[in-house]
Amino acid sequence: MQAELVLDARNGTGESPVWLAAEQALYWVDIPARTLNRWHAAEGHATWQADEMIACIAPRAGQPGEWIAGMESGLFSLRPRTDGTLAATPFAPVAHAAPGMRFNDGRCDRQGRFWAGTMLLDMAAGARVGRLYRYGAGNESATLQLDDLIVPNGLAFSPDGRTMYLSDSHPSVQAVWAFDYDTDTGTPHNRRLFVDMQPLPGRPDGAAMDVDGCYWICGNDAGLVHRFTPDGRLDRSLAVPVKKPAMCAFGGANLDTLFVTSIRPGGIDLSDQPLAGGVFALNPRVAGVPEPAFGG
Repeated sequence: MQAELVLDARNGTGESPVWLAAEQALYWVDIPARTLNRWHAAEGHATWQADEMIACIAPRAGQPGEWIAGMESGLFSLRPRTDGTLAATPFAPVAHAAPGMRFNDGRCDRQGRFWAGTMLLDMAAGARVGRLYRYGAGNESATLQLDDLIVPNGLAFSPDGRTMYLSDSHPSVQAVWAFDYDTDTGTPHNRRLFVDMQPLPGRPDGAAMDVDGCYWICGNDAGLVHRFTPDGRLDRSLAVPVKKPAMCAFGGANLDTLFVTSIRPGGIDLSDQPLAGGVFALNPRVAGVPEPAFGG
């Protein structure tokens, strides 16, 4: 199960990979570069530039080519232009808890509501100003759901939509929680510890779900992608040739390829990980669950 290099993208922070079945293409963002990226096996790599950092994306239902995105100042609708730029239309502004914040990890629940967390750009500060928001069709603003977070990450929803997962990537936390999820109201409750990753290799980063209801999460700093069973047991770990895998997503014609984006740190010797920032493909031996589109 050796990792295959899909693209030597050299992303500063490659995040939010999404497989778009209608195009048989993988999309993702590079946060510091402010780009939306697309890779297609036959057509190659394309990028589009935004005016703000893009942290997380989800396709818009019934709007081919459009995305909802968590950026710096709020939630936006994005549409790629032919000149290589992105048309950005504000959906919902957000009053951040502190200056110098942006959105981070996000995705849609099984009903098409968009969930996204915020964090302080200075992650080393360890400030608990991170928040988790929900935005649904017909809403005028994003609704605050959780606070007291540092780096909200690892959002995922079980195949039946009745369990929500959330992690905090900060070195002082490194926890993954599970919540019972009311699919009618979009409300999480009964928060409990799903995995304590302090004793395990890697900090919890971005995640994906497979058809067995198992939770795949990148072990940032360890070059691993872990699979946890629904009862929180570590089932197996797959390696990638970089230290900082950031997020994974199922894709391919049968949703049985696990794509992994990664981080290329600046200012350090990368001779032991020259492919840092690349996009990789793994054979997980299981299929994933299709990602819902935003219903608004």
